[in-house]
Amino acid sequence: MKLLLHTCCAPCSVACVKQLREEGIEPVSFWYNPNIHPFTEYRARRNCLREYAKSIDLELVEEDEYGLERFVKAVVGDIENRCGYCYGLRLGQAAKYAAEHGFDAFCTTLTVSPYQDTPLIFETGEKLARAFGVKFAPYDFSPRYREGQDEARALGLYMQKYCGCVFSEEDRYLGWKKRREARRKGL
Repeated sequence: MKLLLHTCCAPCSVACVKQLREEGIEPVSFWYNPNIHPFTEYRARRNCLREYAKSIDLELVEEDEYGLERFVKAVVGDIENRCGYCYGLRLGQAAKYAAEHGFDAFCTTLTVSPYQDTPLIFETGEKLARAFGVKFAPYDFSPRYREGQDEARALGLYMQKYCGCVFSEEDRYLGWKKRREARRKGL
């Protein structure tokens, strides 16, 4: 099967690529993540993926677009549901590329993370598959999350601290701040 693997970052791809290769599938990694903020974070993730892909002989296709303004304008009216827009944006580009370049299917590394909404990712992937006439492969890579993260750390890969968008960075900070305040209060 000729499979396009939408890849959010190198650490998340470790377990996914390993599993696919164990199944006899050689994926092509696809970088399209215009939601990542700030640009220094976007660049760090992209560059780390470039180096990692090279080190494991993984073909990498890049659609290199830093799209903060477009992303923020699209979600500002409904920040609580931004992830659905983000999944559609990124998987839509993957589905389009897969259809235009003769891939049998596409999937995403996003499902490796226990912090993502896998059912919504699957629903979005299926809708986009129908729209673009290419199969969505609903891989749930999450059982291998810890293994992949441990291997990524051992390899010295850049490990981000939040999903990617400016709002997830705020959530990370506020979550940390709330936990610190709770510890101070002895909770």
